[in-house]
Amino acid sequence: MRASFGAAVLAAAVTASPAPLSAQNTNGSSVKIGAIVDMTGVYSRHGGPGVVEAVKMAVEDFGGKVNSQPIEVVSADYQNKVDVTSGIARRWFDTEGVDMVVESTDSASALALFRLGEERKRVIIGAGSATTGLTNAGCMPYGIHYVYDTYALATGTGSAIVKEGGKNWFFITADYAFGHALEADTSRVVLANGGKVLGNVRAPLSSADFSSYLLQAQSSKAQVIGLANAGGDFVNSVKQASEFGITQSGQSLAAMLVFINDVKALGLQVAQGLKFTDGYYWDRDDESRAFAKKYYARMKAQPSMVQAGAYSATMHYLKGVQAVGSDDAQKVTDWMKANHINDFFAKDGVIRADGRMVHDMYLVEAKKPEESKNEWDLMKVLRTIPGDEAFQPLDKSTCKLVKKG
Repeated sequence: MRASFGAAVLAAAVTASPAPLSAQNTNGSSVKIGAIVDMTGVYSRHGGPGVVEAVKMAVEDFGGKVNSQPIEVVSADYQNKVDVTSGIARRWFDTEGVDMVVESTDSASALALFRLGEERKRVIIGAGSATTGLTNAGCMPYGIHYVYDTYALATGTGSAIVKEGGKNWFFITADYAFGHALEADTSRVVLANGGKVLGNVRAPLSSADFSSYLLQAQSSKAQVIGLANAGGDFVNSVKQASEFGITQSGQSLAAMLVFINDVKALGLQVAQGLKFTDGYYWDRDDESRAFAKKYYARMKAQPSMVQAGAYSATMHYLKGVQAVGSDDAQKVTDWMKANHINDFFAKDGVIRADGRMVHDMYLVEAKKPEESKNEWDLMKVLRTIPGDEAFQPLDKSTCKLVKKG
């Protein structure tokens, strides 16, 4: 079957354990997974090719087949554009038989994917997007938000910084759904803990020059400059803040969304002391190190929480297809919600009615250069944030699938 944008067909010699139901219940000639990612843009380091490779790893480790049918993986670059994302997804669903999509895209594109998934009855797993809109107004029966969201980031990082005395904030915010949600959730935490928000400025995605935004933040006299951006934009803003001497003058940076790849790009001389919230760290325990070793052998880098989460989510989905003997979106999603996730990524993780996968998050800190033992020994875990504390309570969700009362 044709699969554009770097498709890969994986059919390993070792098959998965026997299916409990007849393989005839699986639709089509194969189970097809689509990974839609930013291949070369601002989010490519923590998503991009690494997510595609993580999905392929999960398929290989599962055995390459499910219910006696081959598992195929197709991938595409969405180019940081919602219309491109929607066009690819429509083609995948309507003409190429894709059953499930894992995304490592931005929040606006993820919301569009969720809408299409509901129309076409396909499973969509948000691995890289952050907006809580995916489990509130934008939720849908076959949508799962797996790795992190803006509520968890604000709960972990925002509350920690305010409690340490960082009461007055000014935000530099990515000007689209993700940035707006992250700023709003962090502002809520700041205000709830007795802090103040002195102002904000919004920067277009993929900004090369943050000087004017940083000068506005500097002139606000806020104790904390909250960076509600990510990827290449985050790295550029931190580097330029260092060049302007902002932290040396007494203001501090609050890194609201950081990936290990960003810390590596900045270097510990610049990144040291940054506190942020993460959903996975490769050197946390023996299981996380075992996955990281396999991933590093293929990518020559340690996985971000998005890349690790994409593997875990793909494996959980395939277990669901095997268990119900079908790739029917409703049946598989029901199984995924009924069965907890226990692997290197999550311990006793559970997918709620609104699609939120609840699992522990971690408050981490970038190490000082002298503390690092090797090129990827970049962070230390300060605190485990229990899942029930990290994520929005279910009774606060506005998702139409959540029963009230």
